[in-house]
Amino acid sequence: MDYVLAVKSGIYGHQGAYLAYQTAQALLEAGHQLRQIFFFQEGVSNAQKQVDPASDEFHLLQHWQALAQQHHIPLHLCISAAQRRGVVEENLAEGFTLAGLGEFSQAVLTADRLLTL
Repeated sequence: MDYVLAVKSGIYGHQGAYLAYQTAQALLEAGHQLRQIFFFQEGVSNAQKQVDPASDEFHLLQHWQALAQQHHIPLHLCISAAQRRGVVEENLAEGFTLAGLGEFSQAVLTADRLLTL
């Protein structure tokens, strides 16, 4: 099956973003396809290159990047939500792309399922 994953939880402070990452891994390991991972609302914080967790914490940003690179998954960020939260091109982590709802809608229309976490 083809999935689109929408992440609305911030990178730290809540379990949602990490759960979304685990879900993405599980889908891929089960042989499913991820057309896109779309970050919106507080989820845009997952794409800030200034994220610097303590050495004993899970570095979620690096794991999103590795997952996307390994499986050729676009990491799209809602441009409106990003701008409202100060996430702009200058502080966007490598591998993430600012995108509009058009790209998200197109991916959802061609996927079998949409999961939002």
